[in-house]
Amino acid sequence: MKKLKLVSTVLMVAFLLLLSACGTSKSGGEEKKTLRVVTDAAYAPFEYQDKGEIVGFDIDFVKAVIKEAGYGVKVEHVGWDPIFVEIEGKTADVAVSSITITPERQESYDFTVPYFLSKNEILVPKGSTIKSAKDLDGKKIAVQNGTTAQTIVENLYGKNNDKLKKFENNNLAILELKNGGVDAVVADNTVVETYVKNNPKDNFEFIEDDTAFEKEFYGLLLPKGSKLKADLDKAVKKVIDNGTYAKLYKKWFDVEPDVQILKDQQ
Repeated sequence: MKKLKLVSTVLMVAFLLLLSACGTSKSGGEEKKTLRVVTDAAYAPFEYQDKGEIVGFDIDFVKAVIKEAGYGVKVEHVGWDPIFVEIEGKTADVAVSSITITPERQESYDFTVPYFLSKNEILVPKGSTIKSAKDLDGKKIAVQNGTTAQTIVENLYGKNNDKLKKFENNNLAILELKNGGVDAVVADNTVVETYVKNNPKDNFEFIEDDTAFEKEFYGLLLPKGSKLKADLDKAVKKVIDNGTYAKLYKKWFDVEPDVQILKDQQ
């Protein structure tokens, strides 16, 4: 009886292992895991929540890249600052949240090759006297904390500028502008332009200033020394080369992307 019980146990364990193996993705004999991707889903149209689901250009893009690399993917909203904590602590595998590649960030994190060209713009009420970045001097300005917009404004008008208001996300910064608490918001061009387009009743307009706001590139954020970098770099390039990137870009921004400028960066 004991022998039969032992045989049954062994057979059951073998069966469970077989089921487990059937649910594992492998490539070249190497097990492929599901990657935990973290984001700040408050940055439409890149990443935001719609009826409890995280959607946006970045979300579609990162899913396409990770699928191309042969991994599974699970996306979670954690907020802006926690993104960097999770990646540095290696509790998440990848972060996507319109994250600009900067030399300072590259000291602590790895990035994939660039996947998006961006620059900052100024959001103001129509009829504002603000026509360029130099006109922001002495004005109350809202930015998202920890972003390149904050860095740019601080470089222009000082880190201790008491007229600079920093918010957890751009939605709150724009709300402050709507309520008259600030004179302008500085944020990424796509976010600013999409807001103006989708909210005509607010009577806002955006101001470009190529002399003050340099071009920036987004990358997927990885832990320093991540073994995923090589796989994800290849996958980003493939998604751009095979037309998937252009399809997603057109879906979310209704214009064709300049993929050549991204290829030049790679």
